[in-house]
Order: sequence, then structure tokens, then C-alpha cells
Amino acid sequence: MSEQVLRQTKVNERSKIRTMAQTGMLGALAGVLMNMEFPLPFLAPSFYQLDFSEVPVLVGTFAMGPLAGVLVELVKILVHLVTKGTTTAGVGDVANFIMGCAFIVPAGMIYNFRHKKSKAHAIAGMAVGTITMAVVACFVNAFVLLPMYGKAFGMPVEAFIEMGTAVHSSVNNLFTFAVLIVGPFNIFKGIVVSAIVLLIYKRIRVILRGE
Repeated sequence: MSEQVLRQTKVNERSKIRTMAQTGMLGALAGVLMNMEFPLPFLAPSFYQLDFSEVPVLVGTFAMGPLAGVLVELVKILVHLVTKGTTTAGVGDVANFIMGCAFIVPAGMIYNFRHKKSKAHAIAGMAVGTITMAVVACFVNAFVLLPMYGKAFGMPVEAFIEMGTAVHSSVNNLFTFAVLIVGPFNIFKGIVVSAIVLLIYKRIRVILRGE
């Protein structure tokens, strides 16, 4: 094996180790941030809570690609379960993982498209990711998660509708709950997370990429 091949092998190994370390570090940070959640009563019932855990996940996605971002998202959920446990019989944690991936994967794919990384690509990716997350959240909540949550806790679907009506008077079924509550909540979350990442990413990119 030539010296050049050996050198490249060592570089590749160091890159893999750095990626694994960053994935774990960002996932752990995201897991801690996930514990610091708070409700937005003007947007949604109290069981929908905002946190900033997708900030390090999205940063990792931009720095290392969508696949690494999904792994950071997974580590985040595992850290959250270990440090805080679950109050939703696992339903909320599954939902968080699905919505997180719906947000970061499109954002990462657009940002890393043909290696043309720019602020414009980042903004476009985050915009598409926010819309994708909101759409996926509407369908998954209306047809899967809310019914599952209801069964897990013995709550009728009407209970969710009543809580939604208290926030928005036009909510009268699961579909309007998804469109008027779940959609706006996730759009708001996507905008907030995107704004934070846009402010900090340039400052920490050099550290993450080892440049």
C-alpha cells in the first residue's frame, strides 16, 4: 500500500471519528434542550410544547449531511428518554422524531445540493423543511398520533377537539384541529429554529467542519 493511500486512509478514519463525536455531542445537546420545553397557549393546547432541540440537529445536518442529521435526531430522542423519560407513552417521542426528520432532511438535501453551500441554499432548505414538517405534522397527528395518544391514555378524540376549540373557535374535528392548530404551531417552530440557526451557523461552522 503506497504512502499516499495510507495517508488518505488515516484522513478518512479521522473524519469518521470526528463525525461520530460531533453526532454524539450535538445529539446530547439537543436531548438536553428537548427537556427545556414550554407551551404556547396562543397557538396550541398545552400538550404541544416548543423547545429548541432542533437547532443543534439542523446545525449538524448542515455540517455533516442529512443522514448524520437523522442520527443526531435519534440520539436526541434517546438522551431525552434516558434523562427525563416519557409522559406520553412514547407517542410524543415518536412524533418528535418524525417531525424533526421531516424538517431537517429536506433542509439538508437542499443545502448540500451539488455541494453548493450558501446562505440562499440554507434559507431555501429551511423554508422547504418548515413547510414539509407542517404538512407531515398535520396528516400524522390527525390520522395516527392523536388517535394513538387517545388510546394510550383512554381519552376520546372529542377531548382533543375541545382543547383545540378553546384555542381556535373554528376547530370542530380532527382535520380542522390539524390545519388550525398543528400546522401553525409547526410553522412557528420552524421559523424560530431557522432564525436561530441562521444566526449561529456561520460562527460554529469552522469548528464543526475542522476547517
